[in-house]
Amino acid sequence: MILVTGGAGFIGSNFVLDWLSSCDEPVVNLDALTYACNLQNLTRLATDARHIFVHGDIGDRLLLDALLAQHSPRAIIHFAAESHVDRSILGPSAFVKTNIEGTFTLLEATRSYWSALEAPAKANFRFHHISTDEVYGSLSFDAPPFTESHPFEPNSPYAASKAASDHLVRAWHHTY
Repeated sequence: MILVTGGAGFIGSNFVLDWLSSCDEPVVNLDALTYACNLQNLTRLATDARHIFVHGDIGDRLLLDALLAQHSPRAIIHFAAESHVDRSILGPSAFVKTNIEGTFTLLEATRSYWSALEAPAKANFRFHHISTDEVYGSLSFDAPPFTESHPFEPNSPYAASKAASDHLVRAWHHTY
């Protein structure tokens, strides 16, 4: 069993569809169903017992704790995020709340869950955080492509909130 956050968004829903078309491992799909989501992307999974959809927010610690305890995922794939640069310029607080505070809450719930796992499950557990190239800034037309070692240079509230979430995930990985 895996837990996918943001699995009704464009990238997340395509991941869930691809996952379930290539293997039988079930997916718990947690999504807040904000402006960028489309449940119709998942229509063909409506009767698929391998897909468990949960309408909820990554900032809801009680919900996260309950889902982790109930489903015992071996991995979390974290797509959930506020996105779109223009929206972040008009209303940055939602980006801070979801991308930074929500990721923090998910990390803390995951840390608590992971800490209680038996040694083999603990060693095999994975947390995959999905980021964006926006954290690296802007490329000029003739510049070489970004690499993961390129310095962060976020230029919008969206990019800054995703860079912050990237830093949180890195810190939790190295600390815990």
